[in-house]
Amino acid sequence: MAKRILVIDDDQDILSILDIIFAEEGYEVILQDTGATADEVKLIGPDLILLDIRIAGFSKSGDEICAEIKHELELTAIPVLLVSAEPDVHQRASLCGANGYLNKPFDINKLLEKVKEFIT
Repeated sequence: MAKRILVIDDDQDILSILDIIFAEEGYEVILQDTGATADEVKLIGPDLILLDIRIAGFSKSGDEICAEIKHELELTAIPVLLVSAEPDVHQRASLCGANGYLNKPFDINKLLEKVKEFIT
């Protein structure tokens, strides 16, 4: 069974690119252009979450969503990577309990390496 990656980003171009890249690598990709609650994440059951910090039209930022996920006992083991152009992404990742981060714009190969660190 393919590993499932949940990608949450409000940029449709990023979602499209990541969908193609991860599908070619054999992952099952779930795309959301709005945020997600911890309950929604439970229903999806991802093996990894890629999460933008700024999500237009959603009441919480990506790092707030990350913190919510990491506080849920059922979800805490799911790796979360923040992917953002925010200059303080590394600090935000640390504060919310994310397992790592990538700066936008990102290198596709580095992204794939980072993902493979957490799921194989």
